[in-house]
Amino acid sequence: MEAININDYNNQKISEEQVISRVLGGEKELFEILIKRNNQKLYRIIRGYLKDEAEIEDVMQNTYLKAFSKLHQFKLQSSFSTWLIRIGINNSLARIKAKGKLLHLLQQPDSLKSNTIFEIPDNRQLNPQDKMIQNESKRLLENAIDSLDVKYKTVYIMKEIEEMSLKEVATALDLTVANVKIRLHRSKDKLKDKLYEVTNTKDIFEFGFSRCDRITENVMKNI
Repeated sequence: MEAININDYNNQKISEEQVISRVLGGEKELFEILIKRNNQKLYRIIRGYLKDEAEIEDVMQNTYLKAFSKLHQFKLQSSFSTWLIRIGINNSLARIKAKGKLLHLLQQPDSLKSNTIFEIPDNRQLNPQDKMIQNESKRLLENAIDSLDVKYKTVYIMKEIEEMSLKEVATALDLTVANVKIRLHRSKDKLKDKLYEVTNTKDIFEFGFSRCDRITENVMKNI
């Protein structure tokens, strides 16, 4: 059987179906590929529900462990990431319910912690002024998104930041496509038009390389 280089987890020639089939066949070490492919997306979406960084990572790990234990139930009718997101959202809601929190929290910008801008791999050589402007733009947009009600924030992150299709978002959230469109429209209405246009960037809420490796290592130790 052809060997798979785990370090090439972003190589689209290694299909999701191939990885899942071989994990189910006993090569559980290949589950690491699925973790690394989905860490960024899962982090951003769970962060739409939870704010504490340690809690987010704990929910992420539990989500991966549950996905691994239930992998035989995955029918390939949707993408693995969509199925994984549903598990992550359910885990997040269960955590909120257990802590007695309201589901429709509005997080005001002035109460955000100082770590709103996360570890970001710097792919360009920016001078200090450009970096400051870039980070300030991200901070402003992150604050604006964080001020949204969770039902709007989650749809916005999935569609506009993670670039999931309307159908994928609808499947993950168990909504109709029409409902997703309404929530997306309202989320944009709630963001200032100028802020939305000027800072329409895809690299906010980054889940940096070191944290990605930590999550991956912890999950692989427990499967």
